[in-house]
Amino acid sequence: MNTLKPIKILVVGCGNMGISHATAYHNFPEFEICGLVSRGDSNQKLNDKLQANYPLYADFDEALSNSKPDAVCISTYPDTHEEFAVKSLEAGCDIFIEKPLADTILGCERIIAKAKETGKKVVVGYILRHHPSWIRFIEEAEKLGKPLVMRMNLNQQSQGYMWDVHRNLMKSLSPIVDCGVHYIDVMCQMTRSKPVSVSAIGARLTEDISEDNYNYGQLQIRFEDGSVGWYEAGWGPMVSETAFFVKDVFGPKGAVSITAKDAGASGQSDNVDAHTKTESIRVHHAEIDAQNKFTRTDEWIDLKDEPGHQELCNREQAYFLKAIQENINLDDHLEDAVNSLKIAFACDESVKTGNTVKL
Repeated sequence: MNTLKPIKILVVGCGNMGISHATAYHNFPEFEICGLVSRGDSNQKLNDKLQANYPLYADFDEALSNSKPDAVCISTYPDTHEEFAVKSLEAGCDIFIEKPLADTILGCERIIAKAKETGKKVVVGYILRHHPSWIRFIEEAEKLGKPLVMRMNLNQQSQGYMWDVHRNLMKSLSPIVDCGVHYIDVMCQMTRSKPVSVSAIGARLTEDISEDNYNYGQLQIRFEDGSVGWYEAGWGPMVSETAFFVKDVFGPKGAVSITAKDAGASGQSDNVDAHTKTESIRVHHAEIDAQNKFTRTDEWIDLKDEPGHQELCNREQAYFLKAIQENINLDDHLEDAVNSLKIAFACDESVKTGNTVKL
């Protein structure tokens, strides 16, 4: 039986991720939601979905002052992250914050400095770090020798509600920054090597976003150990979904690929559950005999019993709880979050200047 008092948590932002995190808190006895904050009526819809009657707020400052939380979950658009995080830490709250940590590196550093000053925890929503299949994918990639070639993408043919979400996200970030931080983080884990330069291209395919942003981007990273990686992301109703799901690595000893036959199928690129699904990993061995024939057949690692999107969010919140209760040192966690964002912003700079950016 849990004898500890539940952690009072304020949920800020009630869109896709906010709904999932609030659902986790609602079902965890260790948490108690003390308020739902949103600018529109999404907090009321979330209350209805949870069949709950949590206090609703439209204003963050009022919510923070009135609900007196122990912790705050921030799942708003990135341009509000810095302000909300710093205010939450100043109010003595631990925070769970969706990636990216902030929309500038200075903003990230300000949040981290405030966390150190207050002694409070900051956990960033790097969902793939909690996914057993992606953990296995990274482990298998580490067996392939060096250098590695890493190929990944996530193009989303968005329409309806998701196109509204993407347009709003692009008010502060490009797709390769917003999504790319996940996959850059994966590449850094696979190589355990220092990234040395990035180059990137981008295209603005719609008048629906500002002239200084782009809704398709592709980045390339070079690492100190000779490894290279690329990642591409496009958002919008005009985006092709023919190749929206490439998660593939090869090195001197062979290759490892995520092959999501169902999640990677037509019509799935806009489905948030499909973005993390792996289903199976294909391991290819490069050894050949005197006739240049392969000596081993490819192996299939079946991952059908993997967690869905909600279960992954539950795991993220279990980690947040553990970080608070066991006083986990999060210095490396935050350093990795800033590092992947620095690389993503360098890619943004490369798109806008047309130059390779040294890191």
